Amino acid sequence: MKASLSRRDFLRASVLGAGAMLLNPFLQSEADWLGGDVIRVATHSVSVYSKPNDQSTILYQRRRDDLVNVYGEEESPDGPGYNPIWFRVWRGYLHSGRIQKVQYRLNPVANSIPERGQLAEVTVPYTQSLRYLPWMKKWEPVYRLYYESTHWVVAIDEGPDGEPWYRLHDELLEFTYNVPAAHLRLIPPEEFAPISPQVEPWKKRIEISIARQELVAYEDTQEVLRTRVSTGVPSWRKDPNLIPTDTPTGEFHVFSKMASKHMGNGQVTADIEAYELVGVPWTTFFVETGVAIHGTYWHRNFGTPMSRGCVNVPTEIAKWIFRWTTPVCDPDVWEQRGYGTLVVVS
Repeated sequence: MKASLSRRDFLRASVLGAGAMLLNPFLQSEADWLGGDVIRVATHSVSVYSKPNDQSTILYQRRRDDLVNVYGEEESPDGPGYNPIWFRVWRGYLHSGRIQKVQYRLNPVANSIPERGQLAEVTVPYTQSLRYLPWMKKWEPVYRLYYESTHWVVAIDEGPDGEPWYRLHDELLEFTYNVPAAHLRLIPPEEFAPISPQVEPWKKRIEISIARQELVAYEDTQEVLRTRVSTGVPSWRKDPNLIPTDTPTGEFHVFSKMASKHMGNGQVTADIEAYELVGVPWTTFFVETGVAIHGTYWHRNFGTPMSRGCVNVPTEIAKWIFRWTTPVCDPDVWEQRGYGTLVVVS
């Protein structure tokens, strides 16, 4: 879609009602003091311990979306075994499980957006999205978007601060909202290019071990990828009215691929504690109930079950799998369906 700046007459007036922190809670001044490695707390709260083990003294708490400088990483002999990595922070240690490594990178703003939209990724720790309510002539906050999440950009508007904001489309709830354009990197078509296209599709397969929390990709008999994963947390109480949270076992085939997917309860909300995972990146579905391999921006606890049935992997791995598997997905296709790569879960 071509750039649209038709709201100019009233957008600037609305900025007073929005407030500076509402427009962009992660301010440039905050980025200035963040040096070296930076992490974001990706859960309600985490404890800072005096030593890199959870039996040591708890010194203080960090809350969701706190940004923390990291002074080093340590592999603790005290574990936990599936993820013994701890971050050394001010006065103590944070376990890496519910943490996201982040950066702050601003991007050039496009002059126009292709007719069918263009995928983009967030390159700041988080950015606050807003939607305009024309009947009230004001902006309201909606989702907070996180580093490495992906979103479909459909147009460029003037934001409430007078700067270019990308208009994003929520494919689950079918509405649009805006974020500062500089906070998103438009993903070029070459980053969708298939990996190993010369290999016959039937020679590719993925094997996922729930016991080992591991995924291995093969081209015929040759291993080409091995990574730790987080599969579904077992459902101890079986409710026939609910989708189980276990990752199902058996032989499946990729049937749908979406480079961006809104998962969760399906609410339009600004509540950062709500179960809304907006812009889940590089999603490869292989079970019709909605089970997929996908990128993960809300934890680093690979090696132990963490999901509601899906297979969580690091985002760069999810992108590789998305490009390596079939069916092939073109850069302007929001969902590609077809009979694709074999996935064996045991």
